[in-house]
Order: sequence, then C-alpha cells, then structure tokens
Amino acid sequence: MLVFERVYTDGLAQLSYMVGDSKAAVAAVIDPRRDTDVYLRMARERGLRIAYVIETHIHADFVSGAQALARQTGAELIGGRSDAYEFELRQVSGGETFELGQVRLQVMHSPGHTPEHISLLLFDSQQGDQPFALFTGDTLFNLDVGRPDLLGDGSERKMAAKLFDTLMNGYLPLGERVEMYPCHGAGSACGKSIGDRQHSTLGNELLFNPALREQRSEEEFVDWLLKDMPEPPRHYARLKKTNTKRANMDGPALPPPLSPQAFQEIAGQDGVQIVDIRSILAFGGGHVPGAINIALRNEFINWAGWMLSAERPILLIGESDEDVQQAIMQLYRIGVDDVRGYLRNGMTDWQNAALPLAQIGEWTVHELNARRAEADVQVLDVRSPGEVANGRVPGARHIFVAHLAEHLDKLDRDKITVTYCGSGYRASIAASILKREGFQKVANTPGSWMAWNAAGLPVQKD
Repeated sequence: MLVFERVYTDGLAQLSYMVGDSKAAVAAVIDPRRDTDVYLRMARERGLRIAYVIETHIHADFVSGAQALARQTGAELIGGRSDAYEFELRQVSGGETFELGQVRLQVMHSPGHTPEHISLLLFDSQQGDQPFALFTGDTLFNLDVGRPDLLGDGSERKMAAKLFDTLMNGYLPLGERVEMYPCHGAGSACGKSIGDRQHSTLGNELLFNPALREQRSEEEFVDWLLKDMPEPPRHYARLKKTNTKRANMDGPALPPPLSPQAFQEIAGQDGVQIVDIRSILAFGGGHVPGAINIALRNEFINWAGWMLSAERPILLIGESDEDVQQAIMQLYRIGVDDVRGYLRNGMTDWQNAALPLAQIGEWTVHELNARRAEADVQVLDVRSPGEVANGRVPGARHIFVAHLAEHLDKLDRDKITVTYCGSGYRASIAASILKREGFQKVANTPGSWMAWNAAGLPVQKD
C-alpha cells in the first residue's frame, strides 16, 4: 500500500517527502531538512525501513539533513551527478529507478535551477504503468519556476535555457494529469513569487503558471525569467558550499540562560551579535544597546540568514524560553550554530538590574506624512528595489535593508531618520542597525507601506 507523507517546514517554506510501500515496509525520503527526528519518528510509527535518502539538488536555502539521515538509518544516499560533492553518495542519471515494493521512483535529469538537479517520477503498480506524480525539487513550483542564478558564476542565461528545455521537453510531455510536488511553497526565495499551493498538477500549471501558460521561444523565456530577478539572500552562497561538504552531525545547541550581568559581559566581547527576537513594538519600547531586532515571525529565518554572520557568536533575547528555543532551531536549519546563550527572563531581568536601555521611536503613517518634509527629518525606504519601483513615500531615499550597514555614509546622522518597509518588519531591522551604529534619533513606522496605502496617503512613482 502506498505511503505518501509530506513534511512542511515553516519559515523555510520547505517541503520534504517520505514515499514507500507499507506492505513491503520500505520507504525513501526526499530532500530532508537538517533536524531529521521527524523522519525517524514517521518511519518508527509506520514500521518502515528508510532504504534511500534522495537529494534533488545541492540546496542553497537550508542545511540538508540527507547525510545525517542516511547515517542514522543505513539508507543509501542518492544525488545528481556533480563534481562539487565532497562526500560519498551514489550519483545517478536519468532513467535509473528505485524499487519500493509496489512503488517505484524513476530519476529524470532536470537541469536549470542547478546543473545536477534531478526530479523523481512516482509510479504505483496498482495505478497503471504510467507515473502519477512528479517530485520537482526546485525546478517547478505552483505559479513559478526555480531561479537559475544561484551558481553566482555568470551562467544564469545558460541555466535558464536548460530550465526551458527541462520544462518543455521533460515535464510537459508527461501529461496534464500528473501531480506535482515541489521542494518549496510561498515565502521561499528560490523562486520569484511562488504560489500558495503546496502541490499542484502539470495541467493546473499550464493554465495558471506564467512560465508555462504563455507561448515563448527559448530566448524569450530566458529574457522573461531573468528580468527583475531579485537579489538572492546573502546566506544562499554559504549554504550552497556547506551542502557540498561532509556534514556536521551535531544537533542544535542548548545554550544557557544568562543573568543580565553575564549577558552584558559576553555582549561586550568582540564580534558578538545580539539578536532581539521580540516584536517590533516591544523592541522599540526598550532593548539592550547594540541589539538587532529580527522578530520571531515567519520571516525570521530568511532575514536572520540575510543579516547575521554564521562565523560570529550570537546572544538571543526573547519574550519566553519557548521563543528562544524556536529561534535556535530556526538558526540551526540555516547553519547559524554558535548561539552562546540567551537573556534569562528576557528584558524583565535586564531592566530590574538597572542596566542601560536603548529605545527607538515609533511613528504612525499619519505622523510620517505630516513631518516628512521637515528639514530635520530624513525618510528611509528599506524595501527591495523591485518594491520601490512600484511607488514610495514622496521624498524618501532608498537603501535596501540588507545593504544598509555598508551605506551609512549616505545618511545625515544629525537628522531624525524614519524607516519604513512593507509592514514595519524590515524597517525595525534597519532602525536597530542605525541605533547600533550610533544614530541617535531613529524611528520606525509600524504598518509601513501597507498602512500608508490603507490611509490613502500620497505616492511618488519614479
């Protein structure tokens, strides 16, 4: 009997799968995340032996758990063909198969997102001799396709052309009824704008996916795909290298709760990153001097990857121990492992110890509109270039938050700097960076562009 289980990981918007046959008591796991307990638990509960652990490609957005899971279970580790791998695995070509009782997986070489990328056709002997599903990895998503620019070597046009060939000559001939199971859902930066559905069919994508529904030549497809491609998150290049090397099998850290005095002592050491995961409003009201605010919301893992160095130690501040442990796991999934401790009882113990507090002002969009033209105010838009192209607060200057620290010389330190983004989340990151770097008069705009538009306030379009 067919076993089909999907594991969705919040924050990463990542999808992994367990497929197999319950009667034969055998299964394969496709694209496992770094914390592998979920797959081991599923196998135990269903009485399954994990025979294969399969990577569709060398991932760039999370640390793979494939090596660890293969070692834990004795499974055979499978991947596409690449000289980049620095560990042992079975490298496969198109047409090779894996038998799982009545279930069978067949490899399709599907380059485009990466050169070694493979997809997996799923067969069930009780449902005919044709594949009924396709695991697409990062090649095809709901309403989107994988980005071809993550190699960072100028090969994006070549890879986009290969993606076109995979889609048109590999996927579409399979037929519209074939179900599609990707490696990511909405929120991942592995595509431009991935849709909300975590699975689809090739027929549905033909109707609604802009990459497939319009007739384009290969050259037209390449031009369309690469136009306005957003900058990849900073940690993607690091993780792509990490996933070619022999894995660190250690589990997530269990850092100690620290007294305010111990926390302050460690925070004063060179290179320590203080990360406050509380809400933007709580952070603005009072925080440890020098902290960066990356609030523990669904966006946390992406912006932690953008803003934090994996080479430097981290101290955490949260509302609760549970929040801190969740943040540690999220960081672990992207290879940010050196968490030295967290502030015991959060800001309550800090303030009760009479230690210094820094604050950030909070302006409503109405206050921002009323004061944006004042001589001592500079309005800073920290959204991505693509967002800014659709409109900004009149007179606002633009520095993408990910590059703010390198462009502080473009700002007047004597003025009140008011940050805004799409919702206030990135604006709080930016405001905390400014405060950390010595800007004395800083304010964030909760609600930001969403609230600005809701209030019907004026928009400048360049």
